[in-house]
Amino acid sequence: MSGVTRRHTPDPLPCRRFDSELWFAEKPDDVELAKSLCQECPLVNACLAGALERAEPWGVWGGQLVLAGVVVPRKRPRGRPRKHPVAA
Repeated sequence: MSGVTRRHTPDPLPCRRFDSELWFAEKPDDVELAKSLCQECPLVNACLAGALERAEPWGVWGGQLVLAGVVVPRKRPRGRPRKHPVAA
């Protein structure tokens, strides 16, 4: 290929452009960042559907936080009291 310059096209998938650890972050702020990055992805709906079908144990998939195969609204930080008291 003499005289031809290959131009690198950036990957449109944010999960391939950024560190993969971000989609499995512990800190709520990092989880929210990952969710926001997913919104520009052309595969956002297929990604979420696949994660739910596979019952992914955790992580950000299709712009949603999935824990134990279910979408949850947000990640709660560790050490926080329970939302509902447990009967003794």
